[in-house]
Amino acid sequence: MKGDADLAAVAGLIGDRSRSRVLLALGDGRALAASVLAHEAGVSASTISEHLGKLLEAGLLSVESHGRHRYYRLAGPEVARLLENLAELSPVSPVTSLRQGTQANALRSGRYCYDHLAGRLGVDVMRSLLDRGVLTGGDGHFDRAHAVRDRLSAAGHDLDYRLTADGERWVRSFGIDLDALGARRRPLIRYCTDWTEQQHHLAGALGAALAETMVQRGWIERARSGRAVALTPAGRRGLHEHLDIEIPLPIAA
Repeated sequence: MKGDADLAAVAGLIGDRSRSRVLLALGDGRALAASVLAHEAGVSASTISEHLGKLLEAGLLSVESHGRHRYYRLAGPEVARLLENLAELSPVSPVTSLRQGTQANALRSGRYCYDHLAGRLGVDVMRSLLDRGVLTGGDGHFDRAHAVRDRLSAAGHDLDYRLTADGERWVRSFGIDLDALGARRRPLIRYCTDWTEQQHHLAGALGAALAETMVQRGWIERARSGRAVALTPAGRRGLHEHLDIEIPLPIAA
């Protein structure tokens, strides 16, 4: 006979600051080598091996081998959702340097939440899809009182966002194969409450396909490390043309 969930087992692992930095570094769905994760966590090679072993044993990470090298990634989107939900409840880390301030601003402007877009960019895309009638079933705003009172299942399920008939045509015109997405076991539409914007961004198979298409079109570029994404000039034009989103140019330093 099995008892209740042992939250302390997972919380204790994530509660270690070095391991939490490892998980955050992997939050964009990419696989990274142990040496990169050691740098992100600020620990030695021997110490990172111990941390990675514990995270693997707990099922929070998976590992794949390429030749003599091993690469680690989050075990799945459910781990990414856990991290986003924890981030929503967590205090903000103090910014003590210009570099940290630049990184924090980049994360808030646009980032990956596992394999879909988050931050202001992700929220703007969700808002446009709702305004254009591509999606229906909610208004994109996070209602804490509603979430506490009425949520009967995990985050991303309590509101019924759906693709409209016009939305299906828009998605296909954007170059996304809806039939292929529908054949997958993954839900087509999910959402996350964005921890920096406190609004919803699009997840699920459709959210991942939108992000992938934007990368393929050269609209966004991933940072060499970390979860942040940068919007390209082509991306600004594309967002304006296809989604009526106006992103102001960054202020020069």
